[in-house]
Formats: sequence, structure tokens, C-alpha cells
Amino acid sequence: MKLASGIAPIPEMLKKEIMAGLGTDSAASNNTLDLFSDMRACALLHKVNKLNPTVLSAREVVRMATINGAKVLNLDKKIGSLEAGKKADIITINLNKPHLTPLYDPYSHLVYCVSARDVEDVIINGKIVMRNRAVKTIDEERVLKEAILWNSF
Repeated sequence: MKLASGIAPIPEMLKKEIMAGLGTDSAASNNTLDLFSDMRACALLHKVNKLNPTVLSAREVVRMATINGAKVLNLDKKIGSLEAGKKADIITINLNKPHLTPLYDPYSHLVYCVSARDVEDVIINGKIVMRNRAVKTIDEERVLKEAILWNSF
């Protein structure tokens, strides 16, 4: 949407059983790398484009962001779902927040309510990289300072 490249015909693709995955393609054209906001934008864009609130379900959008994203990259044997033998990338979300209460449908919540700011913990391939919103693998303050300096050139 930011680049005004048009709207992919996702509902039509899914009806024809064409694999559609969803992901962020970099900060260069997206700015946030927030897959939750991308799921929300995808779901809402297709609803308004088709003038149909049921055209793309939250469950379908979550699937596009998980296992279908892995399938598009031909990595579904290694990632995309929690199964024995696959790499496990897991996040935890603190649901004890006003904007996430009450919880009626987990898929709807992931697509329409949750944002990256709600992620508490991140585990990548079994390694804890963020715990209680504190990044454990890098010096976040130093990286932010370097980014600001880099931007000043």
C-alpha cells in the first residue's frame, strides 16, 4: 500500500488453491517489520476492496503468516508450524491488557488487536532472544545510538 503497487487478488488466489504467504519485506518499504500490523492491513484491505466483511477470515490471514509463508519459501518441512523436528520460533503475548480483553477468538485477536508491542518473549530455534520485553542477544541501547549516528551522515 505504501508503494501504491496495487492489491494482490488474495481471495481469488485462495479460491483457486494458489498458495499465498504473508510477511514483511524489509523496513525499506514497510518501516515497522510488525507482522501483526501487516496481518491487520491485509485482512482489512481485502474486506474494503471487495466490500465484503467475510472475504478473508482472520484464521486464513494467520495461516498466510505462518505455514503458508513457509510453504511459499519451500521451508514448510522446517518452519511454519509447531511440530516435532521443526525449528521452533515462539513468541508469548501478554493478554492481560485492556485492548486485549476480553478474548473471544484467538485468531481475530492476533489479526485485529495484537501488535508487536504486546510481545513479551521471543524464542528462536530454542534460544531465548527476548524475555519480558528485554532483548538478551544484543545491546539494544548501543544499537539504537549507532543507528542514530549512522542516520546523521
